[in-house]
Amino acid sequence: MIFKRSLLQELFSTALAMLVVLVGIVIAQRLAFYLGIAARGGVASDAINALLGFAMLRYLPMLLSLTIFLAVLLTLTRCYRDSEMIVWFSSGMGLAAWVRPVLLFAMPVIAVIALLSLFVTPWATNKGAEFKDQLEARDELSAISPGMFKESSHADRVFFVESFDELGETVKNVFVQSMQHQKLGIIVAQQGYRKDEANGDTFLVMKNGSRYEGKPNLPEFSMTQFESYAIRIEPTEVKHSPPSVRSKSTGELLQERSPAASAEMHGRLAVPVSAFLLVLLAIPLSFVDPRAGRSANLIMAVLIYAIYNNLLNIMQVWVAQGKLSTMVGLWPVHAAVLLLTGYLFYRRLFLLPLLPRLGRA
Repeated sequence: MIFKRSLLQELFSTALAMLVVLVGIVIAQRLAFYLGIAARGGVASDAINALLGFAMLRYLPMLLSLTIFLAVLLTLTRCYRDSEMIVWFSSGMGLAAWVRPVLLFAMPVIAVIALLSLFVTPWATNKGAEFKDQLEARDELSAISPGMFKESSHADRVFFVESFDELGETVKNVFVQSMQHQKLGIIVAQQGYRKDEANGDTFLVMKNGSRYEGKPNLPEFSMTQFESYAIRIEPTEVKHSPPSVRSKSTGELLQERSPAASAEMHGRLAVPVSAFLLVLLAIPLSFVDPRAGRSANLIMAVLIYAIYNNLLNIMQVWVAQGKLSTMVGLWPVHAAVLLLTGYLFYRRLFLLPLLPRLGRA
């Protein structure tokens, strides 16, 4: 009882710390990616939070799988390093006795991973694609950020605003450059605001400014001062991209008989299956050989994890391309990892009688 309680407590604390670190890394990476797109004017700054949320839902199954794998590996490695394993083995607790408490910790997480992979991740992918379509359908004014130049979709206008007022409804120091009828027009105004008409037209209304017009590369320009000047914003055509295989629900994939749908279904099932196999693999893999160094097993675990996932991706592509039978799918890779796990268990169980002597030495 003490053995199980102490192990579960350490597994949960290690897993929580690992999850926080991994989620923080992914959030920082994706946030930097979306901020770079927003800085180039590719997406409005107010859409970053939603895009980040959809991305985290897509990455969460992989993060949870990696979390429980590293939690089991690091926890048992510490037990080996601090000679706690020798104490447990001397008291009659064999290596197989660690399987049950480890699975007691991992199975609820694997169930969550299966739920996310089969249902939540496709939903997040679908909603993320719909949200991107909505962003592309927004007019030019919606994507303008203070202090950044924004080019229109037709490349005939460039907008710039210095700042917004406290309520965010009025912009200050507006700059608009346009090219019409081979004439260059530049409008500078102290302030402006958006105006939506009842018929659906949208205008950018500018107050107290000047308009300059002339032909490029010629010195003749005409200047007009105005109290109010409105520019009609062309509506953006809504484009609905066809749903990808990843955005389809699990029920739709089961009804579809194409190789791409089968490959995607195998990929979704592979996430919880690989999480289960990795947890089992972490038990014998956590053994620390004093002659090999403290980090040898961790390096080996990272290599196995990378090779495992790359092989799954390669096999999934082969299934989608029809090079591999859909009945075979990704199961050969899982079988290979299962055989490796069995071999490591056999090896560690065979070496167990030597561990007490190594501890006394």
